[in-house]
Amino acid sequence: MKELWVEKYRPKKLEDYVFRDNHQKAQVQAWVKDESIPHLLFSGAAGIGKTTMAKMLVNELGIESYDVLELNASRNNSVDEIRDKITGFVQTIPFGPFKVVLLDEADYLSPNAQAALRGVMEEYHSTSRFVLTCNYPNRIIPAIHSRCQGFHIEKIDQTEFTARVATILVEENIEFELDTLDNYVKVAYPDLRKCINMVQQNVSGNKLSSPTKGDEGEADWKFEMVELFKAGKITQARKLLCGKVRAEEMEEIYRWLYDNLEIFGEEEKQDTAVIIIKQGLVDHTLVADPEINLAATLIKLARL
Repeated sequence: MKELWVEKYRPKKLEDYVFRDNHQKAQVQAWVKDESIPHLLFSGAAGIGKTTMAKMLVNELGIESYDVLELNASRNNSVDEIRDKITGFVQTIPFGPFKVVLLDEADYLSPNAQAALRGVMEEYHSTSRFVLTCNYPNRIIPAIHSRCQGFHIEKIDQTEFTARVATILVEENIEFELDTLDNYVKVAYPDLRKCINMVQQNVSGNKLSSPTKGDEGEADWKFEMVELFKAGKITQARKLLCGKVRAEEMEEIYRWLYDNLEIFGEEEKQDTAVIIIKQGLVDHTLVADPEINLAATLIKLARL
């Protein structure tokens, strides 16, 4: 079976991880030097490197696998899961300096489960460390925030994002056109994991091809949307979006528009687009019909 590129090229060492913030880099280096970490809460967009950071830290600290418990809260999110799996794990004496509980997508934990987790973190703080990741830190209860050091991971810029994917393609001896790669980047940014997976799925005969109909399921219309925006056909893009986008995807569209401001032309138009998009996102949470709000936002953008 072909190895997944997201795992093959996941940074394993501190020197391989690209930090957007030098202060954060210095902090991580200090933890490694001290051979200890506090309870941590990594936040940031999906696919941006939160879990990679957590696993890299565990690796750099030399924590053996039998002292690490990895759970995904989107699948293990009840009070019983906390009680049975996590408490059972931290109750035993660690083989090394401390145990590590790596809890991915902690924002999926119910409030009651988070309350139970808070108690476990407090009771076993001397022998265990908890590393939580989340996309939405506002869904984490204050009691968890107060027990963790917050660590927000910013998205990398699109140029570096593109360079990372291009480097993987070069390493794998895959031929590609920059314009084709750019389409994948614009669909997935800032989710690097998603972009790498989509690119790997569309390599055939050592060449990167544009996705064919059905390859990406719900992402088909996103590729078409990118082509329309790049061609300046924003009115047609609006019609496509309003006909295809699901209610749960609308907020993602606003964020995509914000992350790809260059499609609106020169800097002055981009500045105006920022105002329109931000207002649309604010209204999205307030209006009774988000679909009409999205359509109105896209009409304003089409007039730039």
